[in-house]
Amino acid sequence: MLGWFSLEDDAPPGEADRILARLTASLADAGLRLAGAVQVNTDRGADCACDMDVLVIGEEDMPIRISQSLGGGSSGCRLDPGALEMAAARVSVRLAGAELLILPKFGRQEAIGRGFRSVIAQAVAQDVPVLLHVPPEQREDFARFCDGMGQHVAPGALAEWCLDQVTGVQ
Repeated sequence: MLGWFSLEDDAPPGEADRILARLTASLADAGLRLAGAVQVNTDRGADCACDMDVLVIGEEDMPIRISQSLGGGSSGCRLDPGALEMAAARVSVRLAGAELLILPKFGRQEAIGRGFRSVIAQAVAQDVPVLLHVPPEQREDFARFCDGMGQHVAPGALAEWCLDQVTGVQ
């Protein structure tokens, strides 16, 4: 019910986001009722960090910029936590009637109880399967959060896992 995947350390930056975007499009084309969000990163050149946007499924024409431009030489976190909370609120509203929740990742914000964490809990409470990416640095926090409910899914088996969750095949 709580599926997660990870990638090898040498995966290109943003690969998990691209995998989830392709999966979301494929599942939507297959007629599944999806809720959630995918992240889209826009490269701004060698001297600039990418722009990070979240697209709420069903509201793709209203992206939410979750990155802040901190200027040259900045080393702080570029994530705009308020924008991420807005994305989580918009996903939460769209969860009713969904067969599956797809989220970009269980990241630092989720590890400290923010971001999409409450949406994940809401979905689990409503028996809506959840799929997300868990980066290596968040695996321990995710394991504590899901308390044995998480199921690791190989990247090549994500679509099959999602379909199995929706159809009830285990």
